[in-house]
Amino acid sequence: MTDLARQLSGHRLTLAEIIYHMPDHPGILQSFIWQALDLAPRFPVLHRFLDFWSHNLDGKLHEVRIAQTSLLKPAEFRFTDHELRLH
Repeated sequence: MTDLARQLSGHRLTLAEIIYHMPDHPGILQSFIWQALDLAPRFPVLHRFLDFWSHNLDGKLHEVRIAQTSLLKPAEFRFTDHELRLH
């Protein structure tokens, strides 16, 4: 499925900030930014990525913050009070 078709079917650009403990220094937190097209509120793509992280990477997850927006939006019009003409 193309990105456009996914957006038309309800997928939105999802951004996740993943805070995790560094493997060598567990007392230090590190940040990782991840983004993909995903479906709210279940976020199946993000869950697959976090499952992969938990099973294959050494850094223990501390916190995940999620933000999302729609890339396809209706056109926005603003009307003006002034008109300038040249010639």
